[in-house]
Parts: sequence; structure tokens; C-alpha cells
Amino acid sequence: MAKVNFTAARVEAHRCEQDKSQSFLWDSKTPGLGLRATTGGAKAYIFQGKIHGSTVRITIGDPRSWTIDQAQERARSLQTLIDGGIDPREQEAERKAAHEARQAAKRRQDVTVGEAWELYLEHLRTKISPKTKKPRSERYIIDHINLSSPGGGIARRGGKVKVRGPLAPLMARGLSEITATCMAEWLEVEIARGPTNAAHSFGLFKAFIRWCDTHEAYAGIVSPDAYASPKVKGILPRSVAKDDCMQREQLSVWFGAVRSIENPVISAYLQGLLITGARREELASLRWEDVDFRWRSLTMNDKVEGTGGRTIPLTPYLASLLLNLRRLNETPPNRRQTARLAERGKQWEPSQWVFASKTASDGKIAEPRHAHNRALASTDLPHLSLHGLRRSFGTLSEWVEVPVGVVAQIQGHKPSAIAEKHYRRRPLDLLRMWHDKIEAWMLQQGGIPFSASRSE
Repeated sequence: MAKVNFTAARVEAHRCEQDKSQSFLWDSKTPGLGLRATTGGAKAYIFQGKIHGSTVRITIGDPRSWTIDQAQERARSLQTLIDGGIDPREQEAERKAAHEARQAAKRRQDVTVGEAWELYLEHLRTKISPKTKKPRSERYIIDHINLSSPGGGIARRGGKVKVRGPLAPLMARGLSEITATCMAEWLEVEIARGPTNAAHSFGLFKAFIRWCDTHEAYAGIVSPDAYASPKVKGILPRSVAKDDCMQREQLSVWFGAVRSIENPVISAYLQGLLITGARREELASLRWEDVDFRWRSLTMNDKVEGTGGRTIPLTPYLASLLLNLRRLNETPPNRRQTARLAERGKQWEPSQWVFASKTASDGKIAEPRHAHNRALASTDLPHLSLHGLRRSFGTLSEWVEVPVGVVAQIQGHKPSAIAEKHYRRRPLDLLRMWHDKIEAWMLQQGGIPFSASRSE
């Protein structure tokens, strides 16, 4: 191939030959240095040599950025590497890999807890739980969001300022800053605000740290010592299981208070929690399509059974309460209410939710605790949570001598024994027999005159 002495004029004048995709001009002064021109008008200094019998071609740079002397010096250095048996491409790849490793290490050091937490939440939303082999519930995800919320703003209910979640102070910290000392200092502050909430938040954050250790980008940044250190365990409050549960003699007082609640939806909902032993979200998410009055059944969106849900009996008294709610739900509004809806560009239609709410964003009952607490405020009953009603169902059922497996199946608990898991398949009519007895006993103890035959 012809060689010429590179000059600024020759470099400027070099063009790609017609009918070719690229043309080369080679320097006579520096072995291996060439100038490549393409049909698009682009130019670049290149180096071409041979190592171990194979041709090596490397782009040096644009003539507008590299002078001839610089390009010649670079070509000579590349030729020196080849003469020493070193492939410049491999050396460049090693440099690139080292640079990327340094950048990755810097990103690992700079990543914040909040950034990793967002990826963790996405993991929880999209991946199957290894423990249950099912998707996580929406309530579980919301719990993580609320506990890491910075607070601020006005709550829709109550009009109070939203307080920050216990995990919020950790979100701005670097992931590499999460040490045993950091966790101990955080716990001391949060325990003073609320020991139960602090312990719960610590458990969720510990699961987050374990997830980080399985993620390629965050593995090894946080030591397990951050949550397993004696310094942390020594101040961690003990988790005390709640044991709020109604006694038999308290049923009459409780029913009297709850039945006096003016809102029929909340009143029926609270009684439904006790009569079915359902989880609060299961019952709140009940749709009219899930209620079968003819065959007396309810289909719950069970967190254990999954999206298919579980079917439980619809007892007579609860059926009467739901029939009243259906009547109210299907009663159209008066003219004034219809006009107000029209002004907002809306049209009335019955709600799909059994326990509907006109003020809730999703149309179903959201926070019945306040009404429940207000109803019990004037009684001499001890504090009773909504989950305590579920606990009361399981406990009070023993007065009717119901088989434990029947109660577990109605409440949606996992089978606790091999026989229950593999050899018990109770049909709905068998569950209904026992469930009706439980409800009848509760109503008797609550002093509620109700005839199942008359309601039918």
C-alpha cells in the first residue's frame, strides 16, 4: 500500500474514493499509522499492526481533535505494546473493566437507603413470596410505604398533619452507613415514640437488609451485624402479642353498643367481623357478587387461599343485615341528590361494595375503628381492636364445642395438622351447620331476639 508523509494539507484533502465504503492514507514516517475516510465524510486516525499472525486495527481519534504529532506518538506506543507481545485491545478492555469497577464501587458507596428501598418495594410488588408461594397482599405493601413515609401534608380523614413513619430517618442515609451503631441510635429514638411500632419497623428493615445482600448491586454493603449485633438486640423491645378478646358476659354490652351506631354500614360491618371471624380487609373488600343469598355463602378474598378466595357460610342474622344494606344500596337518590350528582358530571349507580362508603376514595369502608371506639367509649368494656373481634370469634366458638378444624376453615387459617391438611374437606353445608350454631349462641348471649325461620 502507498505511503505518504502526513501533512496538514494531505490530511485535509483526503477523501473516500468513489464506489468504496472507506479509503485509507498511510503515513510513511510512522509504521502502522493511517487515516481512514468514509463515504459519509468522517475521518479518523487509525493504527494497524500484527500480533501473533493476526491483524490488529485500533481507532486513535478524529483529526480535528488529534494533531499529526499526537497521532504518530500514539501509533508508536501501540506498536511498542505489540512488539512486547501485548494486544492493545486486551489492555484497553482491562482498563475499561477497571474503570467500570471503580464506578460501580463508587455507586455502591453513594447509594442511599431510599433508592434501594424503592427497588425493594418493586420487588415485593412483582415477585412471589418465598414463604407463602403467593403474591404479597396490597396491605403488606402499603404498610412498608407508610412506615417509610416522610410525613407532612394533611390527612384526608381527621384533617390532621401526617406524621412521619419510623423508617423515614433512615431513607436519606447511605446504605454503607447502616451499621450496628446507626441502628442502635435509630432504635433509641423510635422506641421513645412507640416501642411496638419500632419493633415492627425493625423487623421489616431487617428483611430489607437481607434482600440487599442477595441483590448484585448491594451485596456486602450492609453487614448482618447491623441487625444481629448484641448492641442492637439489647435495646430491641420485646414483641408482646395482643390478647384482646371478648368474654361471654361482655357480648350483650358489645352488641348493644355496636347496634346503636347510626351508620348501618359500619354497624353491620362490625357485627360481621365478630360473626364470621374474618380479617378486616377481607370483609371490607366483599362485593355483592361475592354474596349468595340463595345458597347462603360468602366468598372471601383469602390471603392464604389466594386470588380464588375461600367460601364460608352466610349465617341467618348476618344475611338479614346484608339484605338491609342491599336495599339501601339499591335505593336511588332523591331529586336534589340526583341534581347535585349531575352538576359534578356524575350519574348514580348502585355500589359494587357490600360495605360501601360515599367518602372513601375507592368506594368501600376504610376506617371503622373510630366508630367502634366511640361506640365502646361509654361502656365498661376494655379496649377491643378490630382484630380482637376475629380473635373473639375463635375463642367464643369453643362454648359451642365446635371442632377446631371447622373454626380454622371458616376463619381462613392454614391447617395445623396432617389430618386437617390432607384428609379433611368439609363441604359448605357442614360448615353452615356449625356456623349457624355459633351465631345463634352469640345472639342468645347478646340478648338479641332473632328467629332464623322468620328471617328466611
